[in-house]
Amino acid sequence: MARTKEFDPDVVLERALDLFWRRGYEATSMADLVEHLGIGRASLYATFGGKHDLYMKALERYAQTCDPNPIELLSQPGPALPAVRTLVERYTEDSIRDRERRGCMIVNAATELLPRDEPVARLVEANWTGLETALTSALIRARAQGEISAESDPRALARFMLVFLQGLRVMSKGHGDPARLRDAAAQALAMLR
Repeated sequence: MARTKEFDPDVVLERALDLFWRRGYEATSMADLVEHLGIGRASLYATFGGKHDLYMKALERYAQTCDPNPIELLSQPGPALPAVRTLVERYTEDSIRDRERRGCMIVNAATELLPRDEPVARLVEANWTGLETALTSALIRARAQGEISAESDPRALARFMLVFLQGLRVMSKGHGDPARLRDAAAQALAMLR
């Protein structure tokens, strides 16, 4: 007869996400996970697989639940440019308020594990492609609605914004002046005129 789990896998996954987000993949050992999650090693393996499997599940959970949800924000009906501005402002302010300096878990995974970890690379690329596509669509709408110049290249602008937003997340891990991030965001937004 199979035993009933003595823990909620969803709660354990959230706790694992928190630990990996704070420490990173390499700096988190199985012993750290067992201690932090409060479950036995055998239960951890039986439920989630190995450390890498658990990391991937945590990274997927992060990607599905990150706030702000850029695709949702950028696909709202009506004027598109205010949504792009709101996205940049949210990324900036979230980065400034990140007192623990955790950054974005997707960016952290990219800087720690790419290019050698193919499953992580696929997840990161899918996340970035989704954001780029949402930005491109929003900027195409903005151009069609006269919110940005008719000569603007929405795809090139979207790629710039993608790179800017990911760089913003990297910079937020430092202990710099919030004005640096706000000034950079203002310059990025000025390109959309």
